[in-house]
Order: sequence, then C-alpha cells, then structure tokens
Amino acid sequence: MDDSVEQPIDGVLDLHTFRPGEVRSLLDEYLPLCRERGIRDVRIIHGKGTGALREMVHAHLRRMAIVEGFELADSARGGWGATVARLRE
Repeated sequence: MDDSVEQPIDGVLDLHTFRPGEVRSLLDEYLPLCRERGIRDVRIIHGKGTGALREMVHAHLRRMAIVEGFELADSARGGWGATVARLRE
C-alpha cells in the first residue's frame, strides 16, 4: 500500500498531513523543488499548537544552505502558525 501524499510544488507546504518524523526530509525535498521552479518565498504551515513543530522547522531551516532567511508569516498568511522561508537564488 502506498500511503504517500502528493504535494503540489506551489510555494505552500502544509505540514498538517505529515508526521513530525517526516518533516526534515520533506523540507530537504520540497525546498529545492520550489527553487528549481523559481519560487523563492515558501510558506510552511506548521500550526500554532505547542510550538514544538515550529521550533523543529526553524532549527532545520537554520541548517539548510538553500535558505537565505526565514520569519513568521504576517497575520494574513498564518501569523505564528506559519513560517515564510526565503530561498537563495
């Protein structure tokens, strides 16, 4: 049985359908695909919750050479329930 989730490469990554253990590899795969398509700003929706997933995402983004910087989304794009990562050219 294939339980993989088809994720469109559109610059918005919603982590709600993924297990926490999948997040790092998902970011490693998804962000380069966005950059290949010319998408430099990627919104990562991690939810508000306890903040554990947000911290996991931020820690991983800090280690990724492809990421120029990141910040919490503005209120129109999810506020502290989402992070916008800026990718290097």
